[in-house]
Formats: sequence, structure tokens, C-alpha cells
Amino acid sequence: MKINMKIKKIAVCFLTLCLCASTAFAGARDEKEEERVKDAGVVLKEILNIPDDIPQDLLDKAECVVILPSVLKGAFGVGGSYGRGVMICRSGEHYTGPWGPPALYALEGISIGFQLGGQATDFVLLVMNPKGARSLLSSKVKLGADASAAAGPKGRTAEGATDVVMNAEILSYSRNKGLFAGISLEGSTLRSDGSANEKLYGKKLTAKEIIVEHKVGVPASARELVSLLNKKSPKNRSDPKSLQ
Repeated sequence: MKINMKIKKIAVCFLTLCLCASTAFAGARDEKEEERVKDAGVVLKEILNIPDDIPQDLLDKAECVVILPSVLKGAFGVGGSYGRGVMICRSGEHYTGPWGPPALYALEGISIGFQLGGQATDFVLLVMNPKGARSLLSSKVKLGADASAAAGPKGRTAEGATDVVMNAEILSYSRNKGLFAGISLEGSTLRSDGSANEKLYGKKLTAKEIIVEHKVGVPASARELVSLLNKKSPKNRSDPKSLQ
């Protein structure tokens, strides 16, 4: 009888330890997603504070922004690349309201231009029209095929940009070791990171439910990012006809 009682006590202690470990692990995973959102805010703040990087008039015409901090590439030329970040859009049916809560996204690709070795690169993508936004909100998108993409122009304004750039659905930029440039991400894919969104918001949500249907509010980890965008680009200055 005493032996059985000891076994029961040991079993209860073991289960309690497992539960505590599981809770701690879940909390650590949640913190990881929150850090990803915070890192995206830091990267965007640093980039937008340099006047000659992303043209202000392009940011003002963007419906959404994708920020991917520290994307890693395994090898020069052809090699795997993988990064995680956030997509954040202006609210409202026609993307004319304040910036809303972010959805977590993943970038996967086979080649990223001049990037070398195992270096980490920050990426910022401007989504320039509702069609591009709808593509990213609905499914996994291959850049250059499912959505037209181009290297974004630099400078205080986008004057002199080519027709290819001005007609692209997505404009992409990179920052590596202090060097900031427009870069083509054609052939890479972007997809909503469903499991990460569930960890961040505490329930299963699609990117569309987060960004378009407003089923959640802005999490604490994203407040700085949202505040930054509302300050830097409070109004959508796209041609109203292009938003219909």
C-alpha cells in the first residue's frame, strides 16, 4: 500500500513538472513571435529614418508593407534562403484607414542576388496595389509569377523610376551590412505563417482575418511598428480609382 502511494506521488510530481515545462516552452515560443514583430519595427524605423532610402511618395502609395528582419541565405548564387517577418496593411475596404495589426509571414527562395555566404539581410517590401495585397492574403505567392515584383528605386522621390517599377505590384528593398538597395526577389515565395500567427494571437487566424476582417486588435509587441507607420505615412495617397 505504501509503495502504491509513493508511486502515485512520484507520478503526480512528474506530471506537474511536465505541465510546468510545457507551459514555459509555450511561453518561450510566444515570446519568439513577439520578438519577431518587435524586430520588424526596429528594422523599419532604422530604414525610414534615412531620407534617401525608400522614397516617401512610394511609401504613401503602398497599401501594405512586408518587413523581414535577418533573412538568411546558405550559399552564394544558388542556395536556400528563409526568413520570417510581418505584413501590415492600412485598414478599411479600400486601404485608406490607419495601419492595422500585423500578420506573420515567411519568405522562402532559391537565390537572392548579391547576398553572400551565411550573412543576414533585412528586407522591406512595399505592396503597391490591392491586387498584390489580395494575392498575399489569399495564398502562397511566387514573386514575379503570381505577383509582379521589381527592385524598388531609392531616393527622396520615385521620379525617374521605370515603367516596370511603377507598374509592379510589389517593390523590394534589402539592407546588408549597412548597404541599402533595391533588389529583385523574383522566384522567391511569400506565405502566411499560420502557426506563428496562432502563437502570437492565441488562436487560429488567417492573414485575411487579421488584416481585412479585423478579428484581433494590435498586439502590444506591434504598437511601435503601427505607430511608426501611422506617423510616417498616415494617409494613402494612391489614385482613388486604383483602390476600387
